[in-house]
Amino acid sequence: MKALRAHARGGAEQLTYEDAPAPGAPSAGEVRVRVRAAAITLDELTWPDTWEADGVDRTPTIPSHELAGVVTAIGPDVDGLAVGDAVFGLVPFDRDGAAAEYVLAPAAGLVHTPAGVSEVVAAAAVLPALTALEALDAHLGLGSGQRLLVRGGTGAVASALIQLARRMGLEVTATVRSQTAVEHARRLGAATVLVGEEPTAASFDAAIDAVGAGTPEWLYRAVRPGGRVVTLQEPPDEDLARAAGVDARFFVVSPSAAALERLGALLAAGELEVAVAQTYPLSEGRTAYAGRSAAGPGKVVLEP
Repeated sequence: MKALRAHARGGAEQLTYEDAPAPGAPSAGEVRVRVRAAAITLDELTWPDTWEADGVDRTPTIPSHELAGVVTAIGPDVDGLAVGDAVFGLVPFDRDGAAAEYVLAPAAGLVHTPAGVSEVVAAAAVLPALTALEALDAHLGLGSGQRLLVRGGTGAVASALIQLARRMGLEVTATVRSQTAVEHARRLGAATVLVGEEPTAASFDAAIDAVGAGTPEWLYRAVRPGGRVVTLQEPPDEDLARAAGVDARFFVVSPSAAALERLGALLAAGELEVAVAQTYPLSEGRTAYAGRSAAGPGKVVLEP
């Protein structure tokens, strides 16, 4: 099969579109999927799991873990899926991903793609929406009427957070980098949008950094004492959290069939807007990963 692979650690320059061994028969609990769309996370080439599993180097490695496709083979002990089913979901980060014509994936991380939802949109929704759902359900601890600050209001995760938080009845304030992003964040459901300014101290019940590494000090100070700060790219600064009197935590998304089914229902009902910045053929995967500055709001998706 054709695949996008890296034989040495590094960035997009290490990626090569080449022939690679096709996955064999699925093991227990696995399925083989013919990939139709694979969404990428531009930072995944910096993650340890991309390059090793349990401390063992696993190059050459295939990136991209959010996918939609069609089941072509079923392993033992798999229920609810059959050959020919359209599916979408998440491949674990410490195994080869979906930037290939075929991928082996645990069946527990896949569900049926809803009728009427495109493969590109389904793949693009997976990681941002699952992260947002888990943040809201398990980590932020907020109820209707409470105030949430979202840093990075036009990013893929932040966009899902704003929409889902609004559905929960939360009052959302989003920070954005430019005036041109204000209307986008408001349309998604942000009640207030801040451009290049720090929010008032202790004015939120919780905050989440959906931008990446280097959470600024003002995000901790913006949350009331006893409130919560959630980071997604790296663990929070414990000294800043202690000084602000907030509960700070970090998590890596844990996909589940229940969460994916919930996401599928939202997509089928048209209740979650998913932005796709750009699509590329798999053969141009290196360009896709290198195009950080060119990509607009939303996910970049490969189409094998």
